[in-house]
Amino acid sequence: MPERKRVAVLADSDTRWKWGALTARRLVPDHQLTGYLLRGRATPTARQLGEVGVRADRLTEVTCAEFLAEIGREGYDVVVLALVGGAVQAVLHGARALWPTPAKRPVLVTGYVGVVYEKLADGLLLRHGADLVLANSRHDAERFRTVYEGVGADAGAVTETALPFLGGAPYEPAGSRAHTVVFAVQPSVPDSRADRAYLLERAAGHARLHPEREVLIKLRSKPGEHTTHLEEQPYQRLAEKIPGGLPANCRLVYGNMGEVLDGTDLLVTVSSTAALESLHRSIPTAVLTDLGIREALGNHHFLGSGCLASWDQLDSGLLPEGDPHWLAAQGVLPGPAAPVAAAPGAAEPAEAARSSAEAARSSAGTAAGAAHDAYAVARAKVAGLVAAARLPAPAPYYTLTTAPRYLPGILARHHLAPDGTPLPGAVRPTAGESRLRRRLRAHLREAARGAYRHGVQRVAPVIRRLGEL
Repeated sequence: MPERKRVAVLADSDTRWKWGALTARRLVPDHQLTGYLLRGRATPTARQLGEVGVRADRLTEVTCAEFLAEIGREGYDVVVLALVGGAVQAVLHGARALWPTPAKRPVLVTGYVGVVYEKLADGLLLRHGADLVLANSRHDAERFRTVYEGVGADAGAVTETALPFLGGAPYEPAGSRAHTVVFAVQPSVPDSRADRAYLLERAAGHARLHPEREVLIKLRSKPGEHTTHLEEQPYQRLAEKIPGGLPANCRLVYGNMGEVLDGTDLLVTVSSTAALESLHRSIPTAVLTDLGIREALGNHHFLGSGCLASWDQLDSGLLPEGDPHWLAAQGVLPGPAAPVAAAPGAAEPAEAARSSAEAARSSAGTAAGAAHDAYAVARAKVAGLVAAARLPAPAPYYTLTTAPRYLPGILARHHLAPDGTPLPGAVRPTAGESRLRRRLRAHLREAARGAYRHGVQRVAPVIRRLGEL
């Protein structure tokens, strides 16, 4: 029996952990998964990780320098970097410092967790140097190659795949059950208090206008938790200020998005990736135009989708349907994604049930959809690279020659020198350190994060309002 491949995923938020771990399953179905969480402001809580529902054999919080030390000694076959661009660039230069000449090293994979609608060139060039840069659709793959070729960089790493969490049973109308409308909110879109309050009031108004419907406000995080993007105006607190409160058929919910979509009849959002999940399952999906169609909102990405609509139109009964040509270009044609391998290792009963449900959702659908495996090309590339006796040193586009001012600052933020080696003191020795000391450091770190989050969600908005007086 062949030995299971060893895969490491480094993520810096809950959604990126979900993307990274599920991508690892698609690329290397039979693997031993080790998870690492990059220490920072968006490091997910245990509740957030539980809600994501993707389990690792081991999960450790690390700094960039500590992670580099880990992959230098652990002999992983594949490393998935589920990070913001700057962190990806830091790891790539750190890997180049570890393996400056052709050597047996891990295959380095990175990509995007969802819709790419801003900072296209910046984010892509920061990811250049990975062995595979995954694109979630044909549309994205073409854009990615254009950027790389436009600066004279090798575009061979760009590989078309699909979002790894697309799946689930095709939509079936409500029938005898209550018609359910889900408003999938986003932490930072829109960012103003007035716009967020407006959208919440419109969702509540839709519930009042249609008492036979159930309206769910699907939240990403609880107050005090952080996701990929900062949330200065949590909807939970805005809901407390609605006169008379939310109507009885409108409530705030948490949970795994796939599970929420199982009972959804209309998905409403500004520009959340949840729209792509919904469209993949043929659920009526509305991308709101109430605040305009603007790059800052990200809803411009859905031009031509057939899903752009306002709350007024939804109140009048509109149920938007996705345009088939747009769906094909975006890699979200209805039908299941490739089958997902079961999570490796033993699991608690609740976790096993969640994994089984996730696998069932990913496997359901039409036979035509099952025939298409969006990860086949990427999987073959990874297998070939893993089997190679040696791989060349990582070669990011950004170097001290191409970006002598920009690159050192990025590396310094992750405690790396300009050559990618850890700065003195970046890797803290833990040998001989007592358990009490480790726990104390962890508590202090969490307290500091709590103070930061309080400042973002409580203090910063007050100061901003005072500045507007």
